[in-house]
Amino acid sequence: MAKIAGPILLMLQILFLAAAGAAASSAHPAYEEETAACGVGGGEEELVVIRREEYDGGRILDITHAYREDMPSWETDEGLGQFLWLPKSMKNGSLANNSEMKMPTHSGTHVDAPGHVFQHYFEAGFDVDTLDLEVLNGPALLVDVPRDKNITAEVMESLHIPRGVRRVLFRTLNTDRRLMWKKECHTDYVGFMKDGARWLVDNTDIKLVGVDYLSVAAYADLIPSHLVFLKSREIILVEALKLDNVKPGIYALHCLPLRLLGAEGSPIRCILIK
Repeated sequence: MAKIAGPILLMLQILFLAAAGAAASSAHPAYEEETAACGVGGGEEELVVIRREEYDGGRILDITHAYREDMPSWETDEGLGQFLWLPKSMKNGSLANNSEMKMPTHSGTHVDAPGHVFQHYFEAGFDVDTLDLEVLNGPALLVDVPRDKNITAEVMESLHIPRGVRRVLFRTLNTDRRLMWKKECHTDYVGFMKDGARWLVDNTDIKLVGVDYLSVAAYADLIPSHLVFLKSREIILVEALKLDNVKPGIYALHCLPLRLLGAEGSPIRCILIK
């Protein structure tokens, strides 16, 4: 019995490790996984990268789009294109990997500053570094917008958003159509018409407006709606949020733009906490 106990024990250990590995790889089947072989100690170890959309058992939701070359970019069918370069690479003898990044500041999930559409605000220095972090962080309401029209005054009134609500994320047909997952920029997206923006300013306490495509304003009212929102410098616009599979309701919203002095827009990382 002693002679066969060792092989049996070894076999059990192998089976246990195989089962544990299989369980680990399927822990989050909805997440994208990337694998790479890495030499360690003369052998090769398989490394698995898991990109998550949820954290802490689903309590924290990432509503920021990951930057990718085929994500839509404003008024082009070519997508964002290459935005990362690796001029210094360990493979080429550098001591460390050092990337460089170049892309429009209004790419992907981003924020607009007042200087985006007002030249005198731009020259005065009302850039993304002047945006109020208190407005960008706090309780927020996610609402579903009627799917058959742009956000007009009539639509805003029908949502019955109560006074006292200061941050609202508007999920529209854009999310259903998965427009942020398409390379081409679509101009038939859903956004705010000028009268809808005016109704929000005059009849609510909303100071943060979040939308699910590259512009808060409908293409037909592109500049007029922006002017209504940004004139007072009190309302912050967060655009191209990833609101897929997020239930309507109240969340803790946290958004942090980069401190880009002189920039009228910035990439922004936004999360919701249940």
